Amino acid sequence: MKKVAVIGAGYAGLAVSIGLAHCNIKVRCIDIDERKIGQLSQGSVPIHEPEMEEMLRRQLAARRLTFSTDMIAGIKEADVIFIAVGTPGQEKGAPDVTAIFSVVDTIAQHVRKDVVIAIKSTVPPGTCEAVQARLREQVSSRFVCDVVANPEFLREGQALKDFLEPERIVLGGADERAITVMQELYASFSAAGVPFYTTDWRTSEMIKYSANSFLAMKVTFINEIARLCDAVGADVKVLTKALGADPRIGNQHLSPGPGYGGSCLPKDTEALALFARQAGAPLAIIEAVIESNRLQQKYVVEKMKREWSSMQGLCITVYGLAFKANTDDMRESPTIPVIDQLLAEGVQVCVYDPQAMNKACEIWGERVRYGMDAYDAAVGAHALVILTDWQEFTELHVDRLERIMAEKVIFDFRNACEAGIWRRHGFRYIGIGV
Repeated sequence: MKKVAVIGAGYAGLAVSIGLAHCNIKVRCIDIDERKIGQLSQGSVPIHEPEMEEMLRRQLAARRLTFSTDMIAGIKEADVIFIAVGTPGQEKGAPDVTAIFSVVDTIAQHVRKDVVIAIKSTVPPGTCEAVQARLREQVSSRFVCDVVANPEFLREGQALKDFLEPERIVLGGADERAITVMQELYASFSAAGVPFYTTDWRTSEMIKYSANSFLAMKVTFINEIARLCDAVGADVKVLTKALGADPRIGNQHLSPGPGYGGSCLPKDTEALALFARQAGAPLAIIEAVIESNRLQQKYVVEKMKREWSSMQGLCITVYGLAFKANTDDMRESPTIPVIDQLLAEGVQVCVYDPQAMNKACEIWGERVRYGMDAYDAAVGAHALVILTDWQEFTELHVDRLERIMAEKVIFDFRNACEAGIWRRHGFRYIGIGV
């Protein structure tokens, strides 16, 4: 049985580690964060990701999965090494691949047998090629270190499901043996009929960026249509159902909201746009997507400002802080610029999210009030604002809210609630594009 090391215990690294262990593969997940590794070794997941903790504990009990901070020992034992470290966006949009090359240098120093190195991290075209060249420079000719691009397509909130039930697996490389090793590792997926796309490094890297940029484009498209529906009095909810019924379009990522966020779409659209400009083939559509997303965040506050002559001194409760439901991730969340704009308007803001409150405290400190629950957050509020479509917000007791609020107004920027229920209780219900 091949031994696998996964370097990086973030969303992707954990999903890969737990998922491969579930497939009866022996996995060691390695990270430099001692506290995180300690938590994981005890069966506790430091992020909110449905079903992950339960499956983690099963794999720990079966001894198919271990966690460590000892990267050198993991490298020496492994037949396949997955690199799943972060590539955060920098100020001008270029992804920071420093951690990738730091790991590669460590591998080069300590590898003691032939190994396949699978790059899971999202990297710009040319990175895997550079990694391979660096390894050939540093590694003794006694060992073969072949690089395979193996991008992840995991959605936060259902990362394990996406790993175990993938729509496709992409493998990019220049060595047939390395590709074969990866195909053998993923044999259970092949047997289940999952399509494999085998290609070169640069095409694999481009596939990942293209996929995320296309999803971002769908989000911004329907947000722009929602703004137009607001302007002309059309109903975006009916429109999206009819639009999504066309199989050439589909209904996924066609729900209007305050804009896209998270660790992938903002970073990857910026990176692809920059790479394209540098390659002399600028992507006008992606540049427009990035700008349109910024406009959507501003539009949310502009729509709210239309309801009052001044927002100064108003108490407004914001429901939902994570960039989407079923995660506690606030990276690049559209809620951040929206709340910052409200604070700049002199609004007293109270926030509540089922999972992201600790991270919110790190961002705003004492500048906002933090609700203990949805009802505590709404006490004395002049308006409620739904920015993340947690199921909890669709099941609120409206009669209870009307008794504790100062004014009966709700802005539903996810169109998540049943408007009729709120209006029957005397609320001004304002959705987006409806």
